[in-house]
Amino acid sequence: MAKTNPKVKARKKRVQRIRVKITGTSQRPRLCVFRSNRHIYAQIIDDTQHKTLVSMSTEHKDFNADDAGDKCAQAKQVGLKIAEKAKSAGIEQVVFDRGGNVYHGRVKSLSEGAREGGLQF
Repeated sequence: MAKTNPKVKARKKRVQRIRVKITGTSQRPRLCVFRSNRHIYAQIIDDTQHKTLVSMSTEHKDFNADDAGDKCAQAKQVGLKIAEKAKSAGIEQVVFDRGGNVYHGRVKSLSEGAREGGLQF
């Protein structure tokens, strides 16, 4: 059953608009961000092969939420960890997909952490 909340519908429309313009290739995969109320998730996706190359979230077993602090700090740590995993997988450049969210707060913190980790947008 589809969600009928107007905010959810508006976000879905924004996601569709963004995805028309942004695609991940083998050379520049897409760094996709999903933000829930409690957690933040990041995936690096190759859209040509339809595969997720690297993923990280605040729920991942390698992530220690106790050390990070508030949600923005946790998002920055997720960005640093996904950049570290991407470097080990041989990924240097990505296309950033904010997932229909405003580039502010946790989404911005995640992208700054990924940039600090060495990913190029």
